[in-house]
Amino acid sequence: MELTKEDKKIISNSIRDIKDFPKEGIVFKDITTLLNNKEAYQTLMNHLEERYNSYNLDYVAGIDSRGFIFGAALADRLKVGFVPVRKKGKLPSTTVCEKYELEYGFDEVEIHLDAFPKAKARVLLIDDLIATGGTANAAAKLIKHVNADLVEVCFLLNLTFLDGAKKVREHAPVYSILDI
Repeated sequence: MELTKEDKKIISNSIRDIKDFPKEGIVFKDITTLLNNKEAYQTLMNHLEERYNSYNLDYVAGIDSRGFIFGAALADRLKVGFVPVRKKGKLPSTTVCEKYELEYGFDEVEIHLDAFPKAKARVLLIDDLIATGGTANAAAKLIKHVNADLVEVCFLLNLTFLDGAKKVREHAPVYSILDI
């Protein structure tokens, strides 16, 4: 299921560019303007619900923090559980962690060891944007590490010039709403 050109335009036009944030030379894709635009947010969520309704998912996992916004709403619409993939040190129970490389150094994400109580749970991983793919790749590895079936990884925005989706495709198919 693909979005119409009109629907893509509604979503695209609702995302604002912030130049030189968080540092000079970067154009930040600000989704807060999509979130406060009821037509754009509803268009996006309706599309995601329609796309994933037939995937027979057990859970939607969202990456800290903007993936929580889309993931929890989608999980509710699909009547499945939601699992947060958090930055290290944010989850209260026993976790598994995955380290990934940043431009300058490393970071880690984690999930609860018992995040997917159902054996071989079918999971969709979602986040707002993929750039270099480090965080999403680490999250995909975590989901597979706890023996869940990663069905697909979904992004609102794919910065194609950074080719981060290539890493993630080693774990599961990748779907993006808008390629930039």
